[in-house]
This record gives sequence, C-alpha cells and structure tokens, in this order.
Amino acid sequence: MKTYGRLLLAFLLLILVVPQVGADEHEDEWNQLNAQVIENYQAGKYGVATEIAIKQLAIAEKHLDAELIATSLNDIALLYYNQGKYAEAEPLYARSLAIWEKALGPDHPQVATSLNNLAALYKALDKYAEAEPLYERSLAIWEKALGPDHPSVATNLNNLAVLYDDQGKYAEAEPLYKRSLAIKEKALGPDHPNVAGDLNNLAVLYYNQGKYAEAEPLYKRSLAIKEKALGPDHPSVATSLNNLALLYNTQGKYAEAEPLYKRRLAIDEKKLGSDHPSLVNSLYGLALVYDSQDKYAEAEPLYKRCLAIEEKNLGADDAEVATTLGSLAECLLNQGKYAEAEPLYKRAIVIGAKSLGWKHPQVKTGVENLAALYRNTNREAEAEQLEKRAAEIEAKER
Repeated sequence: MKTYGRLLLAFLLLILVVPQVGADEHEDEWNQLNAQVIENYQAGKYGVATEIAIKQLAIAEKHLDAELIATSLNDIALLYYNQGKYAEAEPLYARSLAIWEKALGPDHPQVATSLNNLAALYKALDKYAEAEPLYERSLAIWEKALGPDHPSVATNLNNLAVLYDDQGKYAEAEPLYKRSLAIKEKALGPDHPNVAGDLNNLAVLYYNQGKYAEAEPLYKRSLAIKEKALGPDHPSVATSLNNLALLYNTQGKYAEAEPLYKRRLAIDEKKLGSDHPSLVNSLYGLALVYDSQDKYAEAEPLYKRCLAIEEKNLGADDAEVATTLGSLAECLLNQGKYAEAEPLYKRAIVIGAKSLGWKHPQVKTGVENLAALYRNTNREAEAEQLEKRAAEIEAKER
C-alpha cells in the first residue's frame, strides 16, 4: 500500500515585515514581493511563489540584512519542500538556520521555526535520527518562550508525534497528538484549519492500528473544516480526500473510495501538474480500487502512470518502484498478458532483493507470482529453478 498524508506543519518565517519610516526602496520592494510569495503559497501556487521568492532573495543578498536573507532562504526551501524538491531545499534550510542562530541566538523563536522546517525535511527523507533532536529542540524553545499552551507549541507537538507515528511508536505519538489538538481547539476554535490538521493526524494514528471506527469521524470532520476554510480545491483538502479514500479502500468499501480518489487526483493535477510525486497516492489507490474489483483494464493505465512518476522522481531502482512494478505485473498477469508481465516481475524481484533482501515478504511474493506465471505458460522447470534459487539465496542471508 502506498503512503497516505499526514500533515507536518512548516511555515514561512515572516508573515510580512512592517516597513519602517524611511525604509529604502529595496526593503519596500522586498516587502511587496514577500506579500506575493505568501499569497501564492496560501493559494497552493508553489511554482509561482518560488519564482517570486528567488527574486526576493536576490534583493536581500545584495541590499538587505542577514535576517531578511534568512527569511528568503527559508521560504524558497519551504516552497521546494512542498514541490517534493528535497535536495534543493536542504542546503537552503541549513543556511537559513545558521544565519538565524548567529543573528538572534540559539533560543530565539525564529530559530525554533527554522529547526522545525529542517526537521520536516529530514522526516520526509526518512532521516528520523536527524529529525528528532531538531523537533525536540524546537519544542523546548517554544515552551520556554510562549508557555505550554501556545499554538506554536502545539505545532511542534504534532510534528514530533508524526515522527513517532512513522516509526510505529504509537504509544508515544497518541498523547502528543491529543495535547496538540486540545491546545489548538482552545486557542483557535474548533473549525480552524490547523485543528483539521491535527484531526487528520490522529485519524492516521488510529488507521495505522486498525482502529477504523475511531479514524472515520476524525477524517470526515477534518475534511469538512478544510473545505469550508480553504475551498474545495486546496491541496490540503486533497490530502484529506486521499486519507478517507484509503480508509474505505482498506475496508473494501470501493464505491465510497473511488469518487474520493478521483477528486483528489483532479485537484493535484490542477495544482501540481501531471507528474508530481503527490499524484502517486491517488493514482495507486484508484488502481487498487479497480484491481480489487477485477477491473484490470481500468487499473492498468493508472499503475503505468504511477510507475513513470516514481521512476522520474525516485530513480529506477527505488523500493517504491519495485512495489508498483509488482502490482502492474500482477494486473497484466490477471489479464493473461504474460509476455508483458514477465519482465516486470523480474525487474521487481531484482530491485526488491537489492533494497529489501530476499527474505522480505514483497520479494517472496514476487518470486511466487513469477513462478505462477511460468506454470501458467507451461514452464514448470523454470518455475522450480526460480524457487530453488530464491530459497538458496534466502538461506545465505540468514
């Protein structure tokens, strides 16, 4: 199963620098561009916002002080992050953090925000060991500066909870989610978009533990808040649609899941383009909906599109690519397209064995499916040879 969305909260560092009396023309121009960056960011127009933020950075580096340079660096990094361009984001976040620490000291709230954003990037890259101390340090700064019940404290509680959740540390994550939710409901009101984010994340926690009855009302409430506050086509609405669809899909409620996946896909394509990594969740989920109902002709092009996006963004040998190869191969096998399925199974097994090991269930399933293909095409000897070779390699790995 592909990943679903939880909401890590990362922020533009400054909402708007209030112009000082006598501010020069460069600072005025920076402020005007900053307002445009925020406007486009909030509208989900990340590409447009990035172009403006790069111009803003050039002005700051040439004419303005270190703090505005750090702000511009952070904002470009955040925009890259939201576009899945993690390699481009990391050095900008790191440089921004270093400037803030030098300019304001290690315990300033701006430093806490920068720490949070860099931690979110490491989390997206599955670098949990690097992310955790950054989140913890950010949380400590906010609690000291603002008290234990401030919304910024809640943001850090939420983000640390997501990190634990991703590692299967559900007992550690749940009380952090609940504390964050309580703070935000009290401070912001029950219908604020940030409350919706925490509802979504607590629902994901319950989903991960198979507590579907507890997850569903939280997902629905989160979706309703976002649609009202942000509009029906906002990227955050797309995340909630995907998660509710995944919940229904897991329970075999395909009629409920299908329109949600389709709507999420339409939103993402409009906002992000046709080959953004975020499209994989809805494409793969919709393919599974069709696959589970034996609608293989509808599932096949969706799997193929998933594969193309993953290969472009993750590389040809990524474990996620192997998963999609296996799913596409099985879909083809179920349609009797043995010649098309065989090379996909072989490639999936090679990638999976390299990244996960021969003992991994995904690799074992690939071997079993390829052996079944050989038998379906009257190649019993090849099937037995494959199974024997897999068993020998697995034994060596013990």
